Amino acid sequence: MTQPFQLPDFYTPYPARLNPHLEAARTHSRQWARGMNMLEGSGIWEQRDLDAHDYALLCAYTHPDCGADELALVTDWYVWVFFFDDHFLETFKRSGDRAGGKAYLDRLPAFMPMDLADGMPEPTNPVEAGLADLWTRTVPAMSVKWRERFAESTVNLLNESLWELSNINAHRVANPVEYIEMRRKVGGAPWSAGLVEYAAGAEIPHRVAASRPLRVLRDAFSDAVHLRNDIFSYQREVEDEGELSNGILVLERFLDCSTQEAAEAVNDLLTSRLQQFEHTALTELEPLFAEHALGPEERARVLAYVKGLQDWQSGGQEWHMVSSRYMNGAGEDGAPAGPPRFFSLPLGSLGLSALNVTQGAPTTARAEAARARTFTHVPFQKVGPSRLPDFRQPLPATLCPHLDTARRTVVEWAHRMGILEEQPGIPGSGVWTEEKIIDYDLPLCAAGLDPDATQEELDLSSAWLAWGTYGDDYYPVVFGRRGDLAGARAMDERLAACMPLDLSAPPPTTHALERGLADLWQRTAGPMGEAGRRRFRDAVRAMTRSWLWELDNMLQNRIPDPVDYIEMRRRTFGSEMTLTLSRLGHGNTVPDEIYESGPWRAMENAVMDYACLINDVFSYQKEIEYEGEVHNAILVVQNFFDVDYPTALRIVDDLMNSRLEQFEHIVANELPVLYDDFGLPAEARRDLATYITELGDWMSGILRWHYDCRRYTEADLIRHHAPEAQRPRPAGTAAWRPPVPTGIGTSSLRVPRPAPVS
Repeated sequence: MTQPFQLPDFYTPYPARLNPHLEAARTHSRQWARGMNMLEGSGIWEQRDLDAHDYALLCAYTHPDCGADELALVTDWYVWVFFFDDHFLETFKRSGDRAGGKAYLDRLPAFMPMDLADGMPEPTNPVEAGLADLWTRTVPAMSVKWRERFAESTVNLLNESLWELSNINAHRVANPVEYIEMRRKVGGAPWSAGLVEYAAGAEIPHRVAASRPLRVLRDAFSDAVHLRNDIFSYQREVEDEGELSNGILVLERFLDCSTQEAAEAVNDLLTSRLQQFEHTALTELEPLFAEHALGPEERARVLAYVKGLQDWQSGGQEWHMVSSRYMNGAGEDGAPAGPPRFFSLPLGSLGLSALNVTQGAPTTARAEAARARTFTHVPFQKVGPSRLPDFRQPLPATLCPHLDTARRTVVEWAHRMGILEEQPGIPGSGVWTEEKIIDYDLPLCAAGLDPDATQEELDLSSAWLAWGTYGDDYYPVVFGRRGDLAGARAMDERLAACMPLDLSAPPPTTHALERGLADLWQRTAGPMGEAGRRRFRDAVRAMTRSWLWELDNMLQNRIPDPVDYIEMRRRTFGSEMTLTLSRLGHGNTVPDEIYESGPWRAMENAVMDYACLINDVFSYQKEIEYEGEVHNAILVVQNFFDVDYPTALRIVDDLMNSRLEQFEHIVANELPVLYDDFGLPAEARRDLATYITELGDWMSGILRWHYDCRRYTEADLIRHHAPEAQRPRPAGTAAWRPPVPTGIGTSSLRVPRPAPVS
């Protein structure tokens, strides 16, 4: 069969190494697979299939330093997961049997008990038998916390196969952001990262397992693994199996480009994720170690884990180049076409690197050009007025009738908190004035977000919006201009102290950000139960800590990786905090499992991204020309694709519309199935329907505010940034202070009516 495209040149900075116990693992895996009834008679594999796929070679490449027993066990895990994938395909995907697939998947978690003494059901097929055997052999060496994390990633890997099946049934290709997120679960690389902990003897300390650096390392690793697999498996998945879950196909459809162009773009994203991994390991781990006071042994485990992930990347690339399972230019005998791969000594004799002469140097001109663009952006370039596409409005925007009163109230509140004056002892900290807060008109945003709010609720929402937007403006102006990341971190810790979970009095406040947050916390968290308070506090902290991430990038003049940008933008915009409050406002009728399900999280992420991208489109001139920013989706797209502003705007507009369409698709097609799966009662369905309507208000209100506020137009920017002598001032307003940049884009926060949570 003719290949649909030429393989791109891969960024492979580290050579692959081979575990010396390869042959023992091959022999063991054959015996194990036959013992689990995965070979002859299974209807899925014959021994020749297993031999041709050579999962022992995959594991020997990806775990080059582990012992023979560990390699054999890890190889068995991979035999199992690939058998599951093929078994699910033949049994459920080809026939479109979603109900049967769900019943099949629902049984599998029972074979992963946290305590082996709890026992397991009797296996009824090779997948269940294999999982029972593997779990029993693996978990005695690992902690309960690892078991919980690994079981969760395994369940995600299994259950998200239903998402793929649903998309096949609907003949639907995902949008790029949706695809990256869901591929992490169904693709299994987070699951592979858990096995790296086992094989490398490098279990991550629990207190840092959920931290941003470890999360980004795992996610960047996962994305690179999956994107590489998409390139090699496109021919088999798309042309033979009818799969719609492949990154090349996703970009073909989204960018309306050729298969070759899409393959190159996927490889560029693979390179970007690998470089994100390197950047995080080099710049974020040491501060993490210091922050959590990790001891030498704990640090060594984290570093061994990072090395294990790096080994996996190198070995995975090598395996894809020789495995008969994938498109790699190999002939019928499995040997690669073109120049031979050189093994100057027997494989595994010294664990030598396999030299990839067909792929050339460890890096490429394209990869290094992309890296250079990332760090060489020239700030404060003149870009002219922000260009606005023809936005598709989710719902007609309506406003709360208490808007005029809220406008007066928020200005009074800002004065009381000290937001509209320079902070004592901090020169240049007079970021906002009364005229600016009036121009920004944050109550207008709040009134659109919650048109049914009472006066008290609207006042509170407006104050949250003002506080979050002020903080988002303050950090880059004051801390960024001085390069004071230590001061920003100290401020972040003081802000955390302003949110005591027991609602006790916070420490004395000395700054407007502290006073504002302390006031809002007491007014908002009071009606919540302890669990609700904790979730809300975590969400606020996620937002304030995301401002530190922005400062890091600003100080390095680094345009973010596109995936990292989209995911962090939800936090810098305050969206995650907003949705946490919205959930709490609907009481206890909805089980947490609904909110944690794949469809629900995908829906909320789509809504958040739509709003964030609106802000980036409106604020492009403000951020690029007037503030020297690097955090804007249009700039990120310009940098990644090396295209001009109009082209990047079209791509961002297409992404915004695709996220809105995804929201509508999930509401219409996936949520009813989810509700049925959980047997959700009528009351909970009504509450969720109300919440979904509020999400529509949220998107429409944010769009209307961007049109009507006086923050983003060129005339507003000239007025806000002009020297005082040249700045027009409405009659009756106070004199303006010396101008300063206004920082990163708006952090628009919605605060719905909170309800007590028991």
